[in-house]
Amino acid sequence: MARFELVLPEGTAELVFRRHDDQLLLVHTEVPEGLSGRGVGGELVRAAVDHAVAEGLTVVPLCPFAQRWLRRHPDVAGAARIDWP
Repeated sequence: MARFELVLPEGTAELVFRRHDDQLLLVHTEVPEGLSGRGVGGELVRAAVDHAVAEGLTVVPLCPFAQRWLRRHPDVAGAARIDWP
């Protein structure tokens, strides 16, 4: 598995993903407590979606946080093909 990372003085946030054929599976988002509520997790999901669009991949949000975030941000979700689990 691979990950998107956002490194800040308060800690490192990550979105673990796996690529499977033409899919980008979003597996788990982890944000340190000191960064919670600051939009860091959303930045990671947005980066994953941007990556999927650039690579022509379908996003599969297995991570509950990524699912919720994408449902609350249809402008971002609408930019990519999404295969909801």
